[in-house]
Amino acid sequence: MAVVVNPGLDRSGFVQILTNNNAEIVWSLGKRAVLLQQMEICYEQQKAKKNHRASMSQAARERNAEILEDFQKAEERLRTRSLLHPDVLNLQTRYWTSVEQKLPEWESYLLGKSQAPMSEEMISQGLQKKEVTENDSSPAQSKGGPPRPKPRSAD
Repeated sequence: MAVVVNPGLDRSGFVQILTNNNAEIVWSLGKRAVLLQQMEICYEQQKAKKNHRASMSQAARERNAEILEDFQKAEERLRTRSLLHPDVLNLQTRYWTSVEQKLPEWESYLLGKSQAPMSEEMISQGLQKKEVTENDSSPAQSKGGPPRPKPRSAD
């Protein structure tokens, strides 16, 4: 900054101008230092955010790679798994069809709201079992234990 001095100015006026200019320069330098410090802080924060994003991105990449590998292994297992025999598939289909048909009558029991439904077939089977157990008077059956082995002959 060039100082233009009025030739008619005395020495004290000249010193005053220099003092004012010096104060202005010091103030500008102080403001510049504060701005520079703020910019450095902002830069450090941005750098920290960038590093954090990079580490998060790397962790996500690793997780994605593991998930992809798991999917590929599962896909390979499914591909190499032997298919079920058609009779088994047919039986499985019939079973689930039966379950779906019987579900409405069993639903309240499964929810704990009532007793198990008894079909006529189940009732008749229960009566038959009672008749069989009443007619069989073997000691093992009446005690609820297993039947005893027959004695061996001494041949």
